[in-house]
Amino acid sequence: MLVRVSLGLLVLFLSISYAAFEATARIHYDRIKTGNTNSNSNISSLAGIEFPNHMSFNAVSSSTSTNGCSYLNDDDDDGSKKIVKLHLKQRQIDSKTEPKSSVLKSTMRDSIRIQALHTRVIEKKNQNAISRLNKQSSLKPVIEKAAAPESYTDGFSGQLVATLESGVSLGSGEYFIDVFIGTPPKHFSLILDTGSDLNWIQCVPCYDCFEQTGPYYDPNESSSYRNISCQDPRCNLVSPPDPPLPCKTENQTCPYYYWYGDSSNTTGDFAVETFTVNLTSKGNSEFKPVENVMFGCGHWNRGLFHGAAGLLGLGRGPLSFASQLQSLYGHSFSYCLVDRNSDTNVSSKLIFGEDKALLNHPNLNFTSLLTGKENSVDTFYYVQIKSILVGGDILPIPEETWRLSTDGTGGTIVDSGTTLSYFADPTYKIIKEAFVNKTKGYPLLKNFPILNPCYNVSGIENVELPDFGIEFLDGALWNFPVENYFIWLEDDVVCLAILGTPRSALSIIGNYQQQNFHILYDTKKSRLGYAPMKCADV
Repeated sequence: MLVRVSLGLLVLFLSISYAAFEATARIHYDRIKTGNTNSNSNISSLAGIEFPNHMSFNAVSSSTSTNGCSYLNDDDDDGSKKIVKLHLKQRQIDSKTEPKSSVLKSTMRDSIRIQALHTRVIEKKNQNAISRLNKQSSLKPVIEKAAAPESYTDGFSGQLVATLESGVSLGSGEYFIDVFIGTPPKHFSLILDTGSDLNWIQCVPCYDCFEQTGPYYDPNESSSYRNISCQDPRCNLVSPPDPPLPCKTENQTCPYYYWYGDSSNTTGDFAVETFTVNLTSKGNSEFKPVENVMFGCGHWNRGLFHGAAGLLGLGRGPLSFASQLQSLYGHSFSYCLVDRNSDTNVSSKLIFGEDKALLNHPNLNFTSLLTGKENSVDTFYYVQIKSILVGGDILPIPEETWRLSTDGTGGTIVDSGTTLSYFADPTYKIIKEAFVNKTKGYPLLKNFPILNPCYNVSGIENVELPDFGIEFLDGALWNFPVENYFIWLEDDVVCLAILGTPRSALSIIGNYQQQNFHILYDTKKSRLGYAPMKCADV
């Protein structure tokens, strides 16, 4: 039975040309070269957040060594990690959003994101070209069956639990997380993204920035902000401007440039800062600082980030928030995304660390994550699909369609930053044809924009549609409820919420298909877990 849901998504910006963006960025780096990085700004900062009286920001902190990143590691007497919780509000849904228009804008934004993901694949392919030429045999993913839930023995019992906001009210298909940055800590809302690594925020002076909710971050108002120098080894972790600028002085800042698509970029200074978390253990709550978190202080930021102050990366690379905080919560994180039509008082959850309730869930399944492949992008969470099932039948999709090829193309990733799910041709065409052949009794709408197939279900209370599932190479099966792969665009129109990408491109399992599943990323055991869950109850 299909539950009627609506999807409010991104209102796209008309971006300033990329050439203009690069020109303003070059002005900044000319200043870096000459040592003139000072700039006055009349942008006001957000007042410091008031915390409970018992909290002391200086009570516990990590080492301030500049040789590497060190983090809060405050254990209980029994040696287990403490639990960290952040409780935040959820945005109001804009009831005026028209679903058809919203989906159009979402797919436009998704297309730009997919192009950016493909650019990273091509970049990785170019980096590995010489080494691949020396290979005599083709690379093939080695898939081992993921470990059973009961074998999870990390020993970490601590958690960082944050509530996530759907971007519906901002016209976005992404999810937002509130963070506290600096000393004193100030509140900012960042986009959550498992498809990228760099954490960054719009910074004063903001020479060319997009609209955000609240003031920009001002490093001059934080006593814990520190620039990373261009001679620091950590500077090698970020992409420099093109062409790279020479490092002339010892205290010259490390510039970075990170792109997400033709019109989505961030450029600025690579730095470290203190992120404040709410540490909870045995029922007691206390705010604690986590020092030396690497992030980008962005002075030029363009693209599709409307309303957010920046981005929190959860990819597999060393710069991501997930990777940097492993000493605090271990090697796993999870999230549970409520559907976008939920009550505004209900929020999604992001959990860092072991979640015993999830690990004990009777319907928790695991599939292996592909790692250590020369042709894979280190940031992405790759899974190996074997087959697609529609209406209980395995579809005749060629096996090679799913392979992560030796030139870096193909493969499937799980991504929180892409709204809908996308399958590379011919997979999408075969899936679409299967739904058309198995859906009887509802008039098929011709020439309906964006999604296909779409059906007229006027006067039908309970709409019955074929089942949909993904079978992985290691034997795991992921079955989806119908509301995760069909969407209402009008009162009497329902459409398949899956689209295609060109042959050999990435396939992507997006956040719409992940709703009401608790998704676990276990990087230590290299596996992805998923359990059907009413995420409002997590």
